[in-house]
Amino acid sequence: MHTFLAVDLGATSGRTMIGRLDNGVLSQHELTRFANPIIEVDGHFFWDIFALYHEIVKALKRCADEKIAIESIGIDTWGVDFVCFGSDGLPLRNPVCYRDPYTTHGTMERFFETIPQKEVYEKTGIQFMNFNSLFQMAQQKWDGNSALLAADKVLFIPDALSYMLTGEAVCEYTILSTSQLLNPRNGQIDDDLLAAVGLRREQFGRMVMPGERVGVLCESVRRQTGLGAVPVVAVAGHDTASAVAAVPAESDDYAYLSCGTWSLLGIESEKPIISQKSFELNFTNEGGVFGTTRFLKNICGLWILSRCQEEWTDAPRDVVRLIDEAMATPSCGTLLNPDDPVFANPPSMLDAIASYCKSTAQTIPQGYAQTTRCIFESLANRYNEVIAMLRQLSPKPINRLHVIGGGSLNKALMQLTADATGLTVVAGPSEGTAMGNILLQAYAQGIVDNIWSLRKIVARSVELKTYEPRTDRG
Repeated sequence: MHTFLAVDLGATSGRTMIGRLDNGVLSQHELTRFANPIIEVDGHFFWDIFALYHEIVKALKRCADEKIAIESIGIDTWGVDFVCFGSDGLPLRNPVCYRDPYTTHGTMERFFETIPQKEVYEKTGIQFMNFNSLFQMAQQKWDGNSALLAADKVLFIPDALSYMLTGEAVCEYTILSTSQLLNPRNGQIDDDLLAAVGLRREQFGRMVMPGERVGVLCESVRRQTGLGAVPVVAVAGHDTASAVAAVPAESDDYAYLSCGTWSLLGIESEKPIISQKSFELNFTNEGGVFGTTRFLKNICGLWILSRCQEEWTDAPRDVVRLIDEAMATPSCGTLLNPDDPVFANPPSMLDAIASYCKSTAQTIPQGYAQTTRCIFESLANRYNEVIAMLRQLSPKPINRLHVIGGGSLNKALMQLTADATGLTVVAGPSEGTAMGNILLQAYAQGIVDNIWSLRKIVARSVELKTYEPRTDRG
């Protein structure tokens, strides 16, 4: 039996998972779970990197106290955000959160005066979103951000935490690929883009691929936890890349949907797909495992529902009951565009929905049940739109949709997605990110050979649910 620790950090919460691989079957259990709140200070939004580090150390100490003999540690997180470190090896300040509005007022347009938009896409193949690292770095440079200007190292979130645990600075390929700094054709950070934001290649650490070893726990962490020199492995640092690694597919004629706070819908490709059409449709080419490219589109996902839940005072707290009530309520027929900027981070999501409905001359959903149903129907409709775009660009057919992540447990959303897309939906694993994280650690140990052997382990280890499109959608 082989035992690993996966640190899986999302944009609302984090957890650590113990994974045990025994005779080709992976079992997991949650060791710790904790909040990862966005912190507002003087109108700006930050992550608490010290709190996240502390939670990892607590989990490692618990492993020592409970005599869980972990063979390695892997960290995956959300994309684009980064930490500036000083020459003394300490963070200069907490990292800015991608939901901070500081890049929403003309940042991209100003940057394109230096390097035109089409040239940026030709270099990177990355979907244009105002919070991409490239634009955050540019705005921080223009604002005279003291942390960025003084930085000895600029490390993306999983790399920053690995650095705090080991003292080894690396730049993991999949998390770098979310930044809009990477040229996917040559696998290197683009010199022109770096120069445009005033940074240098050496600030980012050595490049590592998923499954490479970063280092071992430093003396300070060993003292705090009681563990020895446990290796830290660079898994697919971008959580979606780890999740896609765990898609239990048997052939490559599928699309995947990583369904959670964000919905990420795409295909795996042997090469980047960078064309005039992909530029016009704003698709992205992000790094995958085993040399693949994740060709996808980001869709605002269940974030909209979670924000509504914060505002409702009469809605059931039990999610299953909320879904049941939603689907028992007549549809109002309204379809939101989840990617409209109005839903990015409004003071009130309910007000944003009402405002959108008024501006599009649609019925405003009434009450928590009808609003929830409206959100599900809108997401399913958006998935169908993106599948149609993918079919124009994909070099292979799309015959199934594999859904991974927490949203795969939402039976109503899965059935609506099957109905809207006309595809067979295979739901699971819900813990795909942690599974991919753990199995990439196993790959680093030589236990897993390739992506197909990894996926066979996933298929043996979880129960999958299949949804067929209904002809009668009543």
